[in-house]
Amino acid sequence: MTKTKVKSADNFWERNRKSEGYLLKRTMLNWGISICRFILLFGMCFLILQPILNKISVSFMTESDLYNPIVINIPENFTTGNYQMAATLMKYGEALKNSMIISVTIALLQIAVCTLVGYGFARFEFPLKKFWFACVMMVILVPPQTISNSLHLHFRYFDVFGIFEAVKGQAINLRGSKIPYYLMSAGCMGLKNGLYIYMIRQFFRTIPKDLEEAAYVDGCGTLKTFVRIMLPEGKPILTSCFLFAFVWQWTDGFYSRLFLGNTQLVSTGLSRIVDSLGAFLMKELGVKTTVSVAYSNCILATGTLMIILPLIIIYLFAQRAFVESISSSGIKM
Repeated sequence: MTKTKVKSADNFWERNRKSEGYLLKRTMLNWGISICRFILLFGMCFLILQPILNKISVSFMTESDLYNPIVINIPENFTTGNYQMAATLMKYGEALKNSMIISVTIALLQIAVCTLVGYGFARFEFPLKKFWFACVMMVILVPPQTISNSLHLHFRYFDVFGIFEAVKGQAINLRGSKIPYYLMSAGCMGLKNGLYIYMIRQFFRTIPKDLEEAAYVDGCGTLKTFVRIMLPEGKPILTSCFLFAFVWQWTDGFYSRLFLGNTQLVSTGLSRIVDSLGAFLMKELGVKTTVSVAYSNCILATGTLMIILPLIIIYLFAQRAFVESISSSGIKM
C-alpha cells in the first residue's frame, strides 16, 4: 500500500513537471472550489437546521431552564409537559385528523385537474392557447389576498345563474364549510394551482412525442395514451406537485380562516396557543397568573414542531421521488 502511494505521488509530480505546473494549479483550483462549495452548503444547511434544532432543545425545557443562564442547548430539567400542553391547547388529535383529510383530498384533486390542464397545454393546440396560459401565469403572480373580498362575497352569496335564488328565494352561504375549498381546487383556482399547471406542462414538453405517436399507431386513443403512457412517465413530477400541494395546504392559514371558520386545523393551532395559554394556566393553577414571554415562546416552539413533524415524516418516505422530479423536470420554453 505504501509503495503504491509513493509511486502514485511520484507519477503526479512527474506529470506536473511535464505539464509545466499546470496539473498542480488545476488540482489546487479544484480543491479550492470543493472547499468553498462545502463551506457554502454547510452554511446554508446550518441556517435552515439551526432554528429547528433550537426549537427542539427549548421544547424539552422547563420554565426555570428558560431563565437559567447556565442552560444553553441541553435542558437541565428534561420534561415532555410542553408537548402535552401544546397538544391540549391545539386540540392536536382533532386538528391532525381534519388537516390530514383536507390536505390529502385537496392535494389529490388539485393534481388530478392540473395534470389534465398541464398536459393539454403541453400537447394540444386550441383557440386562444397563449391567452389562457397567460391567465395561468396571472394565477401564479396575483396574491390570493387581493381577491379575498370577492371570494368572501362569492361564497357567502353563492348562486349558479340565479337558480338557487329562484328556487329557494335566496343564495346559499357556503362559508364555514369545506365546499369552497373543493370547488376552487376543481376549477384550478386553488392554492398554487397555477404553479402546478406550469410545472406539469414543462415536464410533459420534455417527453418526446414519438412515444405518443407510437401509441397512436398501436391503436391507442388520446385518453388511453395519456393514462397508459404519459401518466407513468410523469410520476416524478406528479409526486413533487403532490408534496408541494400537501405542504402548502397543511400550513395554509388564509383559506382556512376565510372559509372553514371554527374547524380545528393544525395550521391555526399556534393562534389558539396564543389566545388560550393564559386561561389554561389559570384554570390549572386556580389563581390568576401572567404568562412569561419565554414560556409562551417555548409552547409556541413546541407547537411548531408538532405541526411540521408529519411533513418531515412524509418527506423522508417520498424524498427519492421528489429529488428525481427535480433532476428530470427541466425548464423548456
